[in-house]
Amino acid sequence: MNTLHLRRAAIAVAVAAVLPLVLTACGGDNQDKASDASSMTASSGPADDGSANQSPGDPMAMDKPFGAACSAVPKDGAGSFDGMAQDPVATAASNNPVLSTLVAAVKKAGLVDTLNNAQNITVFAPTNDAFAKIPKADLDKVLNDKATLTKILTYHVVGQRLTPAQLANGSFETLEKGKLTTAGSGEDYTVNDSSHVVCGNVSTSNATVYIVDTVLMPQ
Repeated sequence: MNTLHLRRAAIAVAVAAVLPLVLTACGGDNQDKASDASSMTASSGPADDGSANQSPGDPMAMDKPFGAACSAVPKDGAGSFDGMAQDPVATAASNNPVLSTLVAAVKKAGLVDTLNNAQNITVFAPTNDAFAKIPKADLDKVLNDKATLTKILTYHVVGQRLTPAQLANGSFETLEKGKLTTAGSGEDYTVNDSSHVVCGNVSTSNATVYIVDTVLMPQ
């Protein structure tokens, strides 16, 4: 009997000694697993805020030039988007080959300094093709009538920088003191329901330019 009691006592002592070690090891495994899970969660990054899914038409993405005719703008040099951003608007336009007729008209009207010295304006700039829509005789007549030419050109200028979002449903006073209206969304905007923006949101040092496909007439 004494021998049996001694064996039972020895077993009890052994179990008492080993059990804490087993529990500690199990607890360590659980802590490691929890730590691993936390690490995996942290490495997965912050919750998706949707910015990766923005399309070019989203307002947040509309901080660069847009439109089909932008491809005609030189890729580098003074007439490129980067080059135009360094110069005031009349100078910038003079380096852009798609605006050569407009530049000639601005020079004839004596508006180069006026536009270059203005601050924070928007210019709706007709392309060469826009001027080509006007019968040559009529265009020549306007180009040789400084008062009429000045009236038409200053009608294309708004005294504030306009973002694409502001063009969605806008009405703005021009330097000519008339009103022009804009409408549209995404990359599709019209001015006075007739002239389409073909390359918009072009920055110069003192202006934002929207290149349009039709010459605007004061209303």
